[in-house]
Amino acid sequence: MSEQNKAIVRRYLDEVFAKGNLDAAPEVFAPDYVEQDPASDGEIRGHEGVRRDLLTYQSAFSSIDITVEDQIAEDDRVATRVTFRATHVEEVFGVAPSGNRVTVTGMVIHRLSDGKLVEGWWNWDTLGLLQQIGAIPAEQPA
Repeated sequence: MSEQNKAIVRRYLDEVFAKGNLDAAPEVFAPDYVEQDPASDGEIRGHEGVRRDLLTYQSAFSSIDITVEDQIAEDDRVATRVTFRATHVEEVFGVAPSGNRVTVTGMVIHRLSDGKLVEGWWNWDTLGLLQQIGAIPAEQPA
C-alpha cells in the first residue's frame, strides 16, 4: 500500500503539476480533496480548487520540473521533499514576469484514501520564490 501511495503522489507531481495534465486530476484527487498551503489564499477544495491552484503556477511558470528528493510513506500518509524548478513567464503574486529561472524547495504531506489524494499540507520556500522573481529584495551578504 505504501508504494502504491507514493506512486500516486509522484503521478500528481509529475503528470498533473509539472506537465500540466489537468484532465488527470480527477483520477488522482478525491472529489472532496482539501489542501492547506500557507502561500495560498485559503484552503483549496475539490477538483476545481486544485485546477485553479495549479493553473496559477502553470500559467506563471514555464518549463516546470519537480524533483522528488525524498519520499516516506506510512499507512495512509506520504511525506515528500521536492525541488521545483521553472522559469517565471507570467504575472504571479502581483509580480510581472521576470524571465528568471527559479529553484524552490518544499515539503508536502498527503493523506490518501481508496487510491486518491484526500488531503495535502504544503510548505514551500515562498520567501525564496518571491526573492527570485524580484518581488522582494534578496538578502545581502554581511
